[in-house]
Amino acid sequence: MENDINKPYKICDVNRDKKKGTVASSLEDLLSKVPEKLGLPSENLTVVLESDGTEVDDEEYFSTLENDTSLMILHGSEKWTPNMPKCQVSLDQTDDVGLGEKEQVASLVGRLQHNLCHISLLGGQDLELLSDMDPDSLADIVTDRDNRIILEHIKEASGRILLEKRQAQDAMELLKLYHQSVSNGSEDVSPPKQERV
Repeated sequence: MENDINKPYKICDVNRDKKKGTVASSLEDLLSKVPEKLGLPSENLTVVLESDGTEVDDEEYFSTLENDTSLMILHGSEKWTPNMPKCQVSLDQTDDVGLGEKEQVASLVGRLQHNLCHISLLGGQDLELLSDMDPDSLADIVTDRDNRIILEHIKEASGRILLEKRQAQDAMELLKLYHQSVSNGSEDVSPPKQERV
């Protein structure tokens, strides 16, 4: 049963590159507008909530959606993925000089929440601060369960990256020592064996 009341919706493609506003009175009506709005074929389309990927597959559920609900239109075998910020490297961040340790951690976490890709660009001191942080001490940032999970991921990732950087530095030091000993005429010295961690 089609209700004749047009409601506004926001629709996008799987990559979220094309975003359009449209009005529709039913799921069928919405699907009929997709080829013109997003340039997708008219068959083999699936409508999902853009926020979490819940499939909208019948008129009854479609009629319960709020005005301006964001919907993703999938074609064929395309699958919904969460909206992750694109990695954009910007090195114009100001240093957190003069801040206390908690404020430095809060500042780092704030920047990483907007773009987690920056974690690989951090120096050893910042990575140490993050890997040693106590997520519970950042009550002003940890407002919900999702933020707590993000903090735990940041803590774990920074610890892992810090360990990898230290291992790489140790390996470089061993190579330097080896090359120095070879260049000093100690040809019989075998290369140092690196321990596996």
